[in-house]
Amino acid sequence: MANNPWLPSLWGEKDGDPFDVLRKRINTAFEDLGQGLTTTLSNEFSVRSNVSETDSEFCISAELPGVDEKDIDVSISGDRITIKGEKKSEQEQNKEDDGREFHRIERSYGSFQRSMTLPFNIDSEKATAEFKNGILTINVPKPTEQVTQTKKIEVKATK
Repeated sequence: MANNPWLPSLWGEKDGDPFDVLRKRINTAFEDLGQGLTTTLSNEFSVRSNVSETDSEFCISAELPGVDEKDIDVSISGDRITIKGEKKSEQEQNKEDDGREFHRIERSYGSFQRSMTLPFNIDSEKATAEFKNGILTINVPKPTEQVTQTKKIEVKATK
């Protein structure tokens, strides 16, 4: 196909497979679109988390990379647990003006808040929170009545 004289000029390329050229242009378009979205969303910081359960407790682990422990607040109200805080930008972290001029900022920063509702009122005296390597782990023991009420039901297959 590269020998066809009208295809290379149509795609703006002198040599090469026009499908490779098309693929490269589509990839570039998607990369440009992604950069536009990143720029638009650069001041938002979202909390990604996992919630797991054992017979005796719920465990919430939240990814908070680049956040300082002192900038995290965990609060409990009834059956709701809320994680909030702020991830500071490099400009805020480095108060001294070192003369750096940023050409691209893709890393997210800003205030965040994430609330989750558990199926019971949380005893704030028994809940614990630990922050290590950018992961916040919150352990919430289930109330005694909830632990004793839990009953496994056998699942039987039907034919």
